[in-house]
Amino acid sequence: MKLQSDPHSGANTITGYGDGYVEINQTPYAHAVLLSSDGAIAEWPVKTFEDLEAGHFSQMIDLKPELILIGTGKRQRFPKPELLKSLITAKIGFEIMDSQAACRTYNILVGEGRQVLLALIVEPN
Repeated sequence: MKLQSDPHSGANTITGYGDGYVEINQTPYAHAVLLSSDGAIAEWPVKTFEDLEAGHFSQMIDLKPELILIGTGKRQRFPKPELLKSLITAKIGFEIMDSQAACRTYNILVGEGRQVLLALIVEPN
């Protein structure tokens, strides 16, 4: 699916997604990413939802977002509470949803000027 973005905003935006990829600023990625509205696009070392570890969430905190959207792949799944403890302790809000919903929500929040981080699992075909 292609998404519209505001090329004049200067923020990173999701411009498309589908099975096995996400497109950021019109560049496709076939791996999990950490995407900040105003920062770099980083590969997130998560292949599948089952690979999630506490260190992956600590990596998000280091980027100091206002809010974190966690895209868990093709369907919404909830990480074990002990994995989310570092986000709760740091008082960073987070939402967990399937990856396509996370992409759409990310673009909406970026359009509102929010400091949002997208942690997105991209499942292979």
